[in-house]
Amino acid sequence: MDYLKHHRNLSIHTEMIPEKIIDLFDSGAVTNENNPFYKGKMTATFAYGSRSLYDFLHDNKDVYMLPVNKTNYICELQAVKNLVTVNAGVEVDFLGQVNSEMVGGNYWSSTGGQADFQLASRISEGGKGFICLHSTAKQDTISKIVPTLKPGIPVTTSKNDVDYIVTEYGVARLRGKAIRERTKAIIDIAHPAFREELLFEAKKLGYV
Repeated sequence: MDYLKHHRNLSIHTEMIPEKIIDLFDSGAVTNENNPFYKGKMTATFAYGSRSLYDFLHDNKDVYMLPVNKTNYICELQAVKNLVTVNAGVEVDFLGQVNSEMVGGNYWSSTGGQADFQLASRISEGGKGFICLHSTAKQDTISKIVPTLKPGIPVTTSKNDVDYIVTEYGVARLRGKAIRERTKAIIDIAHPAFREELLFEAKKLGYV
């Protein structure tokens, strides 16, 4: 979100309003003039953050809160041309399956609106769906790019709905790609310390 501050006339329709939305408003990047749901309003269903965020939202006429069955309604979302959706992930495997719910075998979050927004961006005319995650965890000792998701790990976004995967090492476009192409693209955005090991595992699986 820091890199959006120099953009202009952005419109935001989201499930959750995060803390950094304040900076985007203050920078003038967000006007919501092109919000297809409520012109001139940022639309959302809930907010989570500090007192600063809640103070920003209090009696803010630029914000319009809606029930979740409205904000996340796929049939309305997919009708938006050039819809761009951004979600966070915990880990992704070579096929492009995304786990955004479990960390170390424990539930961290539920599905939320990720599946709704990701599917909507896939079927929107000109739409793009981005899932962002860190390439590693625990001071670069654990790769978040994995050969396969472990048994019992939920698939939040299926390989059929995934579009772009983003780490600090780049962007992998997976939509429409075969398994071999997906695997190579995913390994390319893994942490360099794990790429050789991941390639070895990919060869064992017959993916490359």
